[in-house]
Amino acid sequence: MAKGDKPRGRTSAYAYFVQTCREEYKKMHPNENVVFAEFSKKCAERWKTMNEPEKQRFQLMAAKDKKRYEDEMSTYVPKEAPRGKAARKEKDPNAPKRALSAFFHFCQDERPKVRAELGQSTVGEVAKQLGKKWQECTGEQKSKYEQLAAKDKQRYELEMAAYKNGGVAPPAPPKRDENNDEIESE
Repeated sequence: MAKGDKPRGRTSAYAYFVQTCREEYKKMHPNENVVFAEFSKKCAERWKTMNEPEKQRFQLMAAKDKKRYEDEMSTYVPKEAPRGKAARKEKDPNAPKRALSAFFHFCQDERPKVRAELGQSTVGEVAKQLGKKWQECTGEQKSKYEQLAAKDKQRYELEMAAYKNGGVAPPAPPKRDENNDEIESE
């Protein structure tokens, strides 16, 4: 067994019983599909009515499989999986920033107003209020932000194409002021 390949789990006596029943059923009805829900109920009823000597065969199979599992687990060495920050893929600092959605453009404009209204409030409370305000916006009001999002998506696609070809994204777009007028890049 290769390092990190965890052994298959143990099979119970009941699972061996169901497996045997299914094989028998398939032999008797080779062209018929098994409806698992009905088949499972019949197996459960049959298992309940079986006495201990009848179940013994399946219990022996389960005991043998338990031994196999314990033997394999005794030599099993799990892969060392990175945890926490190491598990995350390193982000290229040269990659372009993703496009913002219409809602995030709306939040950029409205967050200062909501924070002023709420005073001392948590980030979550501000976010909830912004969500409510977005829901209350009319289609006309949202269209302004949807246009900004479409523009930002185009920017991202262009920058991403350039980044994939050359490995470096072009400079970030100019920032906007409160009136959505562009301010020169720094």
